[in-house]
Amino acid sequence: MKQLANVSAEGRGATDQLLSAVVARLQTDGVRVGGALRQQKPSGGASDCNSNLWLLPDGPNARITQDLGTGSTSCRMDAGALEKAAATATARLIAGEVELVVLNKFGVSETEGRGFRALIAEALSHNVPVLIGVSDAHRAAFEHFAGGMATTLTPEENEVLVWCQTAIKPTTTLAEEA
Repeated sequence: MKQLANVSAEGRGATDQLLSAVVARLQTDGVRVGGALRQQKPSGGASDCNSNLWLLPDGPNARITQDLGTGSTSCRMDAGALEKAAATATARLIAGEVELVVLNKFGVSETEGRGFRALIAEALSHNVPVLIGVSDAHRAAFEHFAGGMATTLTPEENEVLVWCQTAIKPTTTLAEEA
């Protein structure tokens, strides 16, 4: 079984909602999930340019955009804040606190070799499965990064859960089978 999977749901915020639902169910079942999810914003609230990540499993909340003021028309990623969030998630993985890594997206930073890209590689090198949201805009870069080693899942909560549960089950060694 491939240890890397990606999913994309149609509609603004749909992938974030799907991944949040999957993580909630996994955590209820006692699975130690690491990584980061985009915090769901109430509609009609703050600017669409503000982006916060909830570092799994229990925080903190990381603001990964910078406020450029009311006159600004651009969204600006705070690269330092994103790298700090990725470092926190990676430290949790290395400490052995994680059975599964879930990331809200493979985005611009990851396509450029930054962001959570090192966490993905580190998790896979430790045989920790990774589930990541991938948009159409970044699909080609993700597929290049994955090199044919990723499973693409349909955006059905139960299918995603089954993949996660199967991926985290310990593999049986030949000695155990004998």
